[in-house]
Amino acid sequence: MNHLHFIDFAIILIVLGITLWLGFRFANKQNTTENYFLSKGNFPSWALGLSLLSTLISSNTFLGYPEQGFQSNWIYLLQGYMVPIVLLGSIWFIVPLFRKVIGLSTYEYFEKRFGKFARYYSSSSFIIRQFAGMGSVLTLVALAIYKLTNINPVYVLLCVGFVLIILNLKGGMQAVIWLDVFQGFMLFASGFICLGILLFSIKGGIPEALKIATENNRTGFGPYDFKLDRLTFWVLVINGAFYAIQKYATDQTVVQRHLTAKSDKSAIKASLMGIFLTVPIWTIFMFIGTALFVFYKQNPLPADVTAKTVFPYFMMTNLPTGVIGFIVAALISAAICSLSADINSNAAVAMEDYYKKLRPGKPDKENLFAGKLMVLLSCFFAIGMGYFYLKFSSGGIIDLIFTVYAIFSGGIVGIFLLGVFSARANRQGVNIGIIACILFTSWAFLTSTPIGIKNPKLLLDLGNFNFTHHKLMLGVYSHLVVIVVGYIASLFFPKPVLQQNLLYSSWKQNRNNESAQ
Repeated sequence: MNHLHFIDFAIILIVLGITLWLGFRFANKQNTTENYFLSKGNFPSWALGLSLLSTLISSNTFLGYPEQGFQSNWIYLLQGYMVPIVLLGSIWFIVPLFRKVIGLSTYEYFEKRFGKFARYYSSSSFIIRQFAGMGSVLTLVALAIYKLTNINPVYVLLCVGFVLIILNLKGGMQAVIWLDVFQGFMLFASGFICLGILLFSIKGGIPEALKIATENNRTGFGPYDFKLDRLTFWVLVINGAFYAIQKYATDQTVVQRHLTAKSDKSAIKASLMGIFLTVPIWTIFMFIGTALFVFYKQNPLPADVTAKTVFPYFMMTNLPTGVIGFIVAALISAAICSLSADINSNAAVAMEDYYKKLRPGKPDKENLFAGKLMVLLSCFFAIGMGYFYLKFSSGGIIDLIFTVYAIFSGGIVGIFLLGVFSARANRQGVNIGIIACILFTSWAFLTSTPIGIKNPKLLLDLGNFNFTHHKLMLGVYSHLVVIVVGYIASLFFPKPVLQQNLLYSSWKQNRNNESAQ
């Protein structure tokens, strides 16, 4: 594989320089906790929309989607396609709900609706999930740069980590969002450039590409049979519906953007823009994988190039000087944007849900210092997780990590849906539902997760009582367990007295009153 030209390195360094400049550009404005984590009212809707786009796009999109498109069909796009379908009917009340009810942390709503246990369960689940995800993003970008440049992935990890520390520590939310805007344009440009070069490189052009892809089962969203024990159209549709709600209604990285907007109208516009821009980005990078498959059907591919490395290989061997640097810079920038959103939101939750609870009534100056300290700790922890993944990336260990994560992160959507739509659901019932969810996910993961390399064995083998459905369905079932058990258990306890602005029904009533006036 060829090495990067000095022009490519120059482009990468320029992008990293812009990132660092943004950190210092807004450093003097981060003088309050609200400015540091929200900077409320300082962004137009289009900027927040691009920020949402960049928050949801990372190195996983750059590398994971081409990998899937290369070795399979387009079935994984279904999860993303469910986002606009679900949210077009719900974003109108989700945004005003959070903007009226909470200050900074998404999980404040869960406490107001169901008490402290629901808040701490949901916020701790979020933090665990974020750290697990941040490690994987850093690992993917470090390994990709290694394949492209032969630079030690540990050095890449440390370099990206250093940029993350400066950007987030100095610039706060303002720097993060304006970097997201910059990255939004790079995402579309890099995707179109790669896909365009690929399609023009295929003999016979687009018609031949579609013909070869179809003949080799690289198109479509099947299999379409209604089976839940393997990856099918319906598994992705069902999972995608719950994913959309979880991401846009219970995820701090997204809700924090809602709070940053200057008005409900602005926040809704930004959300719709982010939703409809994200879908084409996912589609472009999945199609890149399909085009790579067709291209290497026509051209010999070295035996040591796998689905994971085929996109970096194509970049180094077929893209012109300068374009390679731009694509690599976009890859690094995507990772930094996604990680910055994760780090900022993690620190916000840690400060709001834990630090302020332990040390209430402290002056804002002290809270700001604590918030920046938590940003720094989040950066170090993310780098540590990335290093751990690099050194110990055996399937068994990674599966075990995500097993532990899944046990304590299920059912969040179920809590939210009960909170919003059921005036009868109460604290006691939902707490029972959460406990039932933890027990269910523990059983399901332990009886379906193999560990070991040569002779993998299930963590817990109960024979006929093992969980046999596809793991994507586990998340769906965990939400349903909370809804069903939580609601039924609530019937055994008194109906709660609620603030009306906590329910969907109150939003609907207010909207009807406004229409009547």
